[in-house]
Amino acid sequence: MPHYLAFWGILLGTFAFTLWRGRSDERTVAAVCLLATLATQFVIPPPQERYSYLDLELILIDLAVLAAFVAVALRSERFWPLWISGLQLTISISHVLKAIDQDLLPRAYAAAAVLWSYPILVIILIATWRSHHRRTRAPRIESPA
Repeated sequence: MPHYLAFWGILLGTFAFTLWRGRSDERTVAAVCLLATLATQFVIPPPQERYSYLDLELILIDLAVLAAFVAVALRSERFWPLWISGLQLTISISHVLKAIDQDLLPRAYAAAAVLWSYPILVIILIATWRSHHRRTRAPRIESPA
């Protein structure tokens, strides 16, 4: 199975799960991931040219995702948004590395720019599951009738 089909499956599954079981933080970051992936589809270069040069549109998308993740992290009561912000920062730094070294191998650049998207989705899935689990296991206080 091509990796992009696996990614789309994980992304859509994550998005659906956050809509079903997540709270606002999980839903927000999952929506950001989905929108960023859709936006990337409109600006990504042809396969033979991908990651061979700096692409300003992709950089802007990654920086917008970083800003959104940091915004969620700053208002969240949970720690996991910091993790995904850090991973997104790693993705954003890959563009800086390519800017510093234009001869950076496209495969290395692609790995640095794409690889961390998978752990981000896994963290969102785990955070959603834990959040739902916490809410459903919380003791319920019954009001007197």
